[in-house]
Amino acid sequence: MTETTANSYTPKDFKSDQEIRWCPGCGNHAIINAVQKALAELGIPKEKIAFVSGIGCSSRFPYYMSTYGFHSIHGRATVIATGVKVANPDLSVWQITGDGDALAIGGNHFIHAVRRNIDLNIILFNNEIYGLTKGQYSPTSKKGIVTKTSPFGSVEEPFSVGELVVGANGKFFARTIDANVTLSTQIYIEAARHKGTSVIEVLQNCVIFNDGVHDNIAAREVRDDRTIVLRHGQPMIFGKDNDKGLILDGLKLKVVRLGENGITEKNILVHDAHEENPGIQYMLSHMRYPEYPVALGVIRSVPGVTYDDAVKEQICSVQKKSAIRCMDDLLNNGSTWKVE
Repeated sequence: MTETTANSYTPKDFKSDQEIRWCPGCGNHAIINAVQKALAELGIPKEKIAFVSGIGCSSRFPYYMSTYGFHSIHGRATVIATGVKVANPDLSVWQITGDGDALAIGGNHFIHAVRRNIDLNIILFNNEIYGLTKGQYSPTSKKGIVTKTSPFGSVEEPFSVGELVVGANGKFFARTIDANVTLSTQIYIEAARHKGTSVIEVLQNCVIFNDGVHDNIAAREVRDDRTIVLRHGQPMIFGKDNDKGLILDGLKLKVVRLGENGITEKNILVHDAHEENPGIQYMLSHMRYPEYPVALGVIRSVPGVTYDDAVKEQICSVQKKSAIRCMDDLLNNGSTWKVE
């Protein structure tokens, strides 16, 4: 994607004139602020940007952006976004979706977009609940959760977004928290510059139907010890005092404390987001508190042939070999009949 000169835009340039109608305190406010900051830094011309959404609270997003946008139907945002990108590869296409929209009715489209490596930026708002339809459990809701559709507690195992992406041979997966605007902005910039499907899971808070769902890891007083921000090429160290780290113990990750049992920074794993083998990246995306810190940042970012480039290359190849150069050639190609 061609970028304009630096400082061509400010975040305000990407704000539409529409009143934002998300609930006060909703995590969506922080998410849109981070996206607007990222777009301003990227400097992509506004007419080269399109936001496509499905159905859900998050899907009002295109109304609030001063870019092109399309509010599609439930679970089908991936289909629309794919068509937009393949038809016009020069566009920077962003899909806005939620855990229900993307992983329930839209689950099939989601995994195949990842598998095909279409050059889309998919921001998946994960509040582990259906908010717009008033509090039913979703594919990412924790087992045992009591909701309007699971009054005795859900008996289902939840999806892990990161595991789905890596399992579908995804090339880019990152995770952030709605309130961490600085980290989110950095991730959105990296996602936009990545060639291929970029999936960003945002741990988002629904103040009405699932308030505080991520507080056990995201609250200010505990987040340093219960999350780890991964940065490519840096050791996997975390904790309020930067005194904890991750090592590989056989075939499993293990949390250790620096200074104990002779453990030093040299023993700590160094994050490699560009490693083609997804083994460790899969384990990082799977980590859950309290056994592990929850991994944030860019977990996986590897190159790969994109679907849109492959389609474009195929069309050019066929055109070079084809004897059909115009409409007359097409109409007179193959078997023809003369009607008297």
